[in-house]
Order: sequence, then structure tokens, then C-alpha cells
Amino acid sequence: MFTLTCLSYGEGKEIPLAYAHHTVKGGRNLSPGFRWEDPPRETKSFALSIIDPHPVADNWVHWFAIDIPFREREIREGASGTARMPAGAKELLNSYNEKGYGGPAPPKGSGVHPYVATLYALNVPSLPLGRDTVLSAFLRALEGKVIAEAAMTGTCERR
Repeated sequence: MFTLTCLSYGEGKEIPLAYAHHTVKGGRNLSPGFRWEDPPRETKSFALSIIDPHPVADNWVHWFAIDIPFREREIREGASGTARMPAGAKELLNSYNEKGYGGPAPPKGSGVHPYVATLYALNVPSLPLGRDTVLSAFLRALEGKVIAEAAMTGTCERR
């Protein structure tokens, strides 16, 4: 079974402050690490998204990484924006208008926000997307190309 595990925090658990956006006091904007297992054999590449679907956030994009080669099974913690990203992977802009990972920074008092990380196993080696791709265009580009997907969720609340 195709599974996605966050190496930095557990399923349904609070995301530690180090992974929060740098606009949050104490946030280091450190990208979380992920590992995946048992993708379908016909997979040619992977795409990763982290989205906050909370009504206040309105599907805020925290990370898009595309063209992750099939041979890869991990994105290391802190890899975003560095040479430690899997070779060939491309990072797109997030909703902060920053390339790569942008950590949680939910508005104070807006409650618990879910941060849904989804890894898509694709039947194509790459997606024809520019760095400023928005969520709707990302989802359209995935249509007909997703063989399987695996997801996990972390949470964050600012009081």
C-alpha cells in the first residue's frame, strides 16, 4: 500500500514551531521531511503539495514540489531551497509568493488549522508547470496523471 510518512511530526499531531513560517516568532521555516513506500510500479514521477484547507486559509498553498523522480523515496528535512532536494525536482511558488516551502502561520485566534501533505504518484515523468502555478492549475495538470496518492496531516494553532 502506497504510504506517506512525515519524518518531522506525526499524523494528526501539532507541527513543531521550527517548521512555522519565519513571520511567526520562533519559526524557522524549516521544511519537514517525508518518506514514502510502495508506490505503484508504473509510477514515473511524484508531486508533493501541502495545503491548508481551513476556511480562513482558503486552500493556502504551503509547498508544491513536482518532477520528483520515481527512484526517490524521501525528501529530507530542511531540503527546500537547497541542493538537498531530490535531483530533478522543481519547487514552485507558495501562497506567500516564495519559492519552495512556506510554513504554517495561521491567524491568531482562528482555531486549529490542518496542513494536508499529499504525495501523488504520476504516470508522467514531469508536469509542464511554471514556478508561479496556482492550486487550480496544479490540480488541472494532475488530471488523468495520478495513479495513486498518499496523504498525512499535521496541525497548527496560534493563540
